[in-house]
Amino acid sequence: MKAWLLKDFGLDNLELGEVPTPEPKAGELLVKVGAVSLNFRDKAIVDGIYEPHKVPKPLIPVSDAAGAVVAVGDGVTRFKVGDRVNSHLYSRWLDGEPGPHEPDYCFGSPLPGGLAEYMIIHEDSAVRAPDNMSDEEAATLPIAALTAWYSLVDFGQIQPGQTVLVQGTGGVSIFAVQIATALGAKVIATSSSDQNLQTVKDLGAVAGINYRSTPNWEEEVLKLTQGKGVDLLLDVAGGSGINQSVAATKAAGRIAQIGFLTGQTVQLNLMPLIFRQTTIRGIAVAARSSFDRMNAFLNEHEIRPVIDQVYPFEKAREAYEHLAKGAFGKVVIKIA
Repeated sequence: MKAWLLKDFGLDNLELGEVPTPEPKAGELLVKVGAVSLNFRDKAIVDGIYEPHKVPKPLIPVSDAAGAVVAVGDGVTRFKVGDRVNSHLYSRWLDGEPGPHEPDYCFGSPLPGGLAEYMIIHEDSAVRAPDNMSDEEAATLPIAALTAWYSLVDFGQIQPGQTVLVQGTGGVSIFAVQIATALGAKVIATSSSDQNLQTVKDLGAVAGINYRSTPNWEEEVLKLTQGKGVDLLLDVAGGSGINQSVAATKAAGRIAQIGFLTGQTVQLNLMPLIFRQTTIRGIAVAARSSFDRMNAFLNEHEIRPVIDQVYPFEKAREAYEHLAKGAFGKVVIKIA
C-alpha cells in the first residue's frame, strides 16, 4: 500500500512510499482509509517536539481517520465488512478515567497512523462514524471534536445559560463553539482576526474579543460577564496566558487546559489561582465511550464539521504547511 513515512524529524523527511498492507489479527479491523484530518499534535510529532523519544522511525503519522472496514480478524463482533468507522486516539482508553500509560497506545505515534491507504484498528477502539457525515467530515472528529466535547460535557458539566470562553478558531475551538451553543451555553471567543470572530459569531458565539487589539482580554471578559468571569474556559494556547485564563474564569470556575500553542512551560501565579479557587484540568481527548455519546449528540443536533480545506493524498506536506500557518476549523487529507 501507499503510505506517508516520517523517516526523521522535519517535514522534509516525510516521504511518500510503499509498505506491506497490514493483515488484521484476532479482534482487529482492516480499514480502507477514506480521509484523515490534521491536529497540532501531528505537526508537533513531525517537528520533533511531541515526546520525540517515543516516535518510531519510519512512522506512518496522523491519528484521526475515517474509512470503511474491508476485512476483519478472528472473533470480531462489534463491526462487519462495509461498516464505516473512526479511529480513536487513545486506542485502549475505552471508559472511565484514563490509565497511566494511555499515551503508549496512541495512533500516529507510537502506533502507526492513518496517513496511508489502509490501517489496523482494534474493534474495541473503533467508533461507528456518523451516518450523515462524509469520510472527510468524520475524520475531523477523533481529537478536535472529542476534546471539545469532553471539556464541555464530561469535565465542564456545562448547563444552559452558563458562559464558556473558547480561545482561537482552530479545530477544537470551532467544535467547542458549535457544541456549547447546542448545549444552550453562551460562548465568548478570542482570536487575532476580526473576520474569524465574525464567522464564529455566525456559528453561535455571543461575543468575540480580538486579543491583538485587546491584549488584556481577560478584562473584557469580566465586562461581558458583569464582573463574574466565565464558568468554563477552554485554554488551547498554554504558555504564560494561563494567568489571564485564571483571571477570566469565575470564582470556583474551571479551566480545561487543552493545548500548548504558545509554550509547554509556564510561570503560574499561585495567589489568584488559590483565591479564585480555580480548577485546572489537563485534557487529553477522552475515552471511547465519550466518543460514542458525542457522535449521537452530533447526529441529533445536526452539527457539521467546519473544514478549511481538503488536500489530495499526494499533497500531504502542503496540508501540514497549511496547518502551520493557521486554519479556520480543520485541515483534511482525502486518501481514497
